[in-house]
Amino acid sequence: MTHTYSIKGMTCGSCVARVKSELLKLGDVQTADVQLTSPQATIVMGKHIGIQQLQTAINKAGNYTIAEDETRLGHLQQESMETTGASSVSYLPIVLIFSYITIVTLLVQFSNGAFNFLQWTHHFMAGFFLVFSFFKLINLKGFAEGYATYDVVAKKIPVWGFIYPFVELALGLSFLIGLFPWGTNIVTLIVMAVSSIGVIQSLSKGTKIQCACLGTVIKLPLSKVTLFEDLLMVAMCLIVLIIY
Repeated sequence: MTHTYSIKGMTCGSCVARVKSELLKLGDVQTADVQLTSPQATIVMGKHIGIQQLQTAINKAGNYTIAEDETRLGHLQQESMETTGASSVSYLPIVLIFSYITIVTLLVQFSNGAFNFLQWTHHFMAGFFLVFSFFKLINLKGFAEGYATYDVVAKKIPVWGFIYPFVELALGLSFLIGLFPWGTNIVTLIVMAVSSIGVIQSLSKGTKIQCACLGTVIKLPLSKVTLFEDLLMVAMCLIVLIIY
């Protein structure tokens, strides 16, 4: 197996020689091509060697730091996200969540004996926010860090990433019990509209990052599906406000 690593601290040919020498002393290293220009090392291993073991080896050569090649990792992550993004299976969790919420809220209307559009809309949005806030709160710190990579507010005010799941929870409860429906719809409209701005900007730049909509529990690529979620909430709020 062949792995490529970046190495920091090498300044001359002697550095290259010392690093290469220490790497070749590792029993499972078959060949080591160390270059100063990149600087990087391409290592062929008979058995995988952990990064910490490689670091320990080159520490004997001097003050050098070895790490996974970021360019290579970026390409691999992009290819992985494109592959998963193109697969419908990737979005199965979101499809199931929306399906469950839709079916349950429609059954509530069926039990009432008549379809009340406003009530159904509020119940649907309640389910949406309660479920999505649940996943975010499982790993609040992880969500906040992921959300800050593309949300326009969280980028400038990181604490917003920690507050956002609680805002969703509050909105879900408000929709569920019918508390201040006009104000709840206004707040939801603003929050989801602002959230969609960051998604649109990231998609327009072609940025390949992970969507934080389901926290860190279920990993999904940021895509048009994410944008659809936000804009769906915006559209539903607008319709409700017009009816009011």
